[in-house]
Amino acid sequence: MSIRGILFDQDGVIIDTERDGHRVAFNRAFREMGFSAQWDPDEYHRLLQTAGGKERLRAYLREKGFGRPVPPAEEDAVIARLHARKTDLFLQLLESGALPLRPGIRRFMEEASGLGLVLGVCTTSNERAARAVTGTILGSIRFDVVLAGDIVEKKKPDPEIYLLAMRRTGLAPRECIIVEDSRIGVEAAKRAGSFVVATTNAYTEREELGDADIVVTCLGDPDGERGILRHGFLGMPYDGVLSARQLVEYFDSRPPAAR
Repeated sequence: MSIRGILFDQDGVIIDTERDGHRVAFNRAFREMGFSAQWDPDEYHRLLQTAGGKERLRAYLREKGFGRPVPPAEEDAVIARLHARKTDLFLQLLESGALPLRPGIRRFMEEASGLGLVLGVCTTSNERAARAVTGTILGSIRFDVVLAGDIVEKKKPDPEIYLLAMRRTGLAPRECIIVEDSRIGVEAAKRAGSFVVATTNAYTEREELGDADIVVTCLGDPDGERGILRHGFLGMPYDGVLSARQLVEYFDSRPPAAR
């Protein structure tokens, strides 16, 4: 078996957090700090093309403002306070159980762990949020590496976070499957040199994800929601449920040119 590990993005892959999690928390933070800015679902989808919450805030501030002036000398401090409060509010949503896991993710991770694969999470989300997901909601899963927030200088679509995870776990790029959900995430994963599975959500289902090796609507559960295959997985049986063993066998069988 030449596939030795699977790395997961968090937001939109493990939990569908963007629309009803991060966006809602950003808007509540704006209101609490006296700003009139509010991000509707379409606006937030546009802002997601900028990776990283603080980077998103900065881009929006410079483009449209928060509804009242922010002096340039105070920009960094305001963004830091907004993002910190947003993170607290988001964690409250996570811990309340209002944001369930995506279909198939726990099953798939348990299967991968049972195969002895290296498991990791690589996300631009805040480290506290990542630890809440991996250490609490998915506390029964063994993760070999969890990288989050500002641990890397360059955010996705730069592959830096995935390359760092590989260095820390001893994985080579072609020994690794990366599970992503967005165009910029897929680009980061492919630039890292790995195989890529994309699981779409309401925000990313219309994005161009054709660079991924496999695109499905979700990983699927035998007794719950099953996925729809959008791209790839040629010649393999598919019933709406992707298993870790299936993916390992599929990518292990790829010809050298495809690897």
